[in-house]
Amino acid sequence: MPGDMLQVSHDGRRFRIAGHRGEAGLGALLKWQFSGGRVRWPARVENRPHSPPPQRVTGTDLLATWIGQSTVLLQTAGVNILTDPFLSQRASPVPFMGPRRARPPALTAETMPPIDIILLSHNHYDHLDLPGLRSIARHHAPHVVTPLGNARLVQRASGRFTVDELPWGGTARVHGLHIHVAPALHWSKRGLFDANTALWGAFVIETPGGVLYFAGDTGYGAGAAFAGLKERFGAPRLSLLPIGAYEPRWFMAPQHMNPDEAVMAHRALSSRTSLAIHHGTVQLTDEAIDAPVAALQAALNRHAVDPGRFLVPDAGQVVSIG
Repeated sequence: MPGDMLQVSHDGRRFRIAGHRGEAGLGALLKWQFSGGRVRWPARVENRPHSPPPQRVTGTDLLATWIGQSTVLLQTAGVNILTDPFLSQRASPVPFMGPRRARPPALTAETMPPIDIILLSHNHYDHLDLPGLRSIARHHAPHVVTPLGNARLVQRASGRFTVDELPWGGTARVHGLHIHVAPALHWSKRGLFDANTALWGAFVIETPGGVLYFAGDTGYGAGAAFAGLKERFGAPRLSLLPIGAYEPRWFMAPQHMNPDEAVMAHRALSSRTSLAIHHGTVQLTDEAIDAPVAALQAALNRHAVDPGRFLVPDAGQVVSIG
């Protein structure tokens, strides 16, 4: 990888990025939780009806359907790709407590077209959703690509999944596409004692119609990850960039971009089109449910970026990407 890309190390048990704080300490967590800055979200936001996506898209045509949170259906070259399928009611290890989604998934496992590939960026509950994966396994038999340490969780969900588990810089060839695991400024944890024992990452997908980039969860940092990806792969045709779960900044900046940083990432990548993810679904942080979209529009104006190049589709809306 290019020299300015982020580097991760492994000490035999945990992954680390030098100089980067992923998970905050208990004191900082308690300070945030008792700060009283959280804006209350509505209990439920209903999705508007949209025409369903087609079963397949051939050639270099590209369709994207935001299902909720970081879950997007990408359709191109006869292949259907699903990113971080979060379909459960809660982002939690238990069904009776924890962050509850305000917006239902726009598609369910039953209503999705055939899923060929799943990209799983890391093991947080709003990204690696075991009940959601079990539901998908009842209707589909996809090939899963994920960073190191996550295969056992995927296979716990179902033995129907074929899994490629890769380091940063690793590549899998699946259904004729080259899929690369790329750096991200984030962290991992499922339980009390397993912080960073599994790797996290982003994805670059090389398709006949151009490069696609799925950022997963990431902070912006100095922008090195984005500049390095552009140097190695060229400008993406489409980038899926997170815009939500960013307040307060003193706590969230190392792990989640805010909308202004998402626009900076769009520019660093020279992305032809970007699509907003990781917002408006489940409240994880302090900002209002509609704050990320409003802040994104302000950031696009501030950075003189055409709003038509950074899309915020409605949940379930099928978008054709030029």
